[in-house]
Amino acid sequence: MTTWILLRGLTRESRHWGRFPQHLGDAFDGARVICFDLPGNGKLNGLASPRSVEAMADYCHAELSNLGILSPCRVLAMSLGAMVAVAWADRYPGDIGAAVLISTSLRPFSPFYRRLRPANYPRLLRLFGPKPSDRKLEASILETTTRLVPDPAVVMEQWLQWRRENPVSPRNVLSQLLAAARYRAPRKRPVERLLLLAGARDALVDPRCSLQLAAVWEARIAVHPEAGHDLPLDDEAWVLAQIGLWLENTGAQNAARH
Repeated sequence: MTTWILLRGLTRESRHWGRFPQHLGDAFDGARVICFDLPGNGKLNGLASPRSVEAMADYCHAELSNLGILSPCRVLAMSLGAMVAVAWADRYPGDIGAAVLISTSLRPFSPFYRRLRPANYPRLLRLFGPKPSDRKLEASILETTTRLVPDPAVVMEQWLQWRRENPVSPRNVLSQLLAAARYRAPRKRPVERLLLLAGARDALVDPRCSLQLAAVWEARIAVHPEAGHDLPLDDEAWVLAQIGLWLENTGAQNAARH
């Protein structure tokens, strides 16, 4: 059986995938789908977030072993999680047989002002000033990361509940930001089977970051014309369709099976 590992981004946790993990498994022959929380987020919010992406990758490698998951697995990761997936594949080449990277940006391939659009700088600074309300924080995240959510009010209430249940400390937010800013990806593509996905209306990360990465690594890429940063939330069906086409075209559908 194929195993997919899912990794979310900055301060986000497994529940932020919504029903996407279930639908991913259903779409691809009942594949096993496991969501990892990075230390400091979700059910691991009591732990200190590592200050390097490499240390986050080490955690994922150890977790794969702890859970008894046979490698290679497939990884689908978004934003900061995609950085972790790249570091993971680079440090432990046998762990990952195929990867889907969503809305990512990596040094040294893109300048800082594309990796994080300048309009977001004031938002980040506000995180370290007088604490805004949870509702304002989540509203800002939702506005920045999505474009096509049909009922944002429902999503907001879910996110608020999860924040109250598993708050991410300011120290861990800072650690994750520092890790993302410091990480430098390898020049060579770390995994052979690789798909990049981006949203043309991403307000957080310039989609040219993914386009540049695809050009350098000679990887397949698809850009959604209307979606934002959180592609699985904006248009889950499109994401699943792109993965299906990629697997069919690369012959990966029969690879990494256990």
